[in-house]
Amino acid sequence: MRTTTPLITTPLITTALAAAALLASPGSATAAPASPGLLPVASLAADRLATADLVAAAKWGTDSPIDDPAREQQVLDTVAAQAQQIGADPDEIRAVFRDQIEANKTVQRALFRRWTAHPDEAPTTKPDLSVVRQTINRINTGLVTALADTTPERSSAGCRPELALAVVEVHHEKHPDLLHTGALVRSLASVCR
Repeated sequence: MRTTTPLITTPLITTALAAAALLASPGSATAAPASPGLLPVASLAADRLATADLVAAAKWGTDSPIDDPAREQQVLDTVAAQAQQIGADPDEIRAVFRDQIEANKTVQRALFRRWTAHPDEAPTTKPDLSVVRQTINRINTGLVTALADTTPERSSAGCRPELALAVVEVHHEKHPDLLHTGALVRSLASVCR
């Protein structure tokens, strides 16, 4: 159950704090309207994080670990190759996707803790992990393209404020909970150059 203050909901406070954290990062400037290019980056990162719930549900109660170095390396190699094919910096894309992977694992670990503490909340069905990975791969491809398309915005002094505003807009559109909002901010740590 969510608790609220008289005028501001807890998720709104969380989003504001997340945006403030992005704004306070080195290289930030005064807030500007969200760049059309950065909103898809934040939105795709949120979509990718939403898959963490499915991955966690698929792994829950199995021997499959949350940390999967072989799969993580496969993802990093694939996105780096995609970046190179479209003329983007593979090392830069790899860094962003390391953050994506770590944020996804943060959500999975938190869900495992929640389900351990509250078994009645644990999933009762297991999604097919290969199907979930197809969705992740599709989102990854879109995110690589969005990152490549926003290289100028991500290199500008206004990147962090624009990204923070994009996070606020994504929060408004998708209504992620506190866990996913914090993970979203974590997933975008390397987006701005």
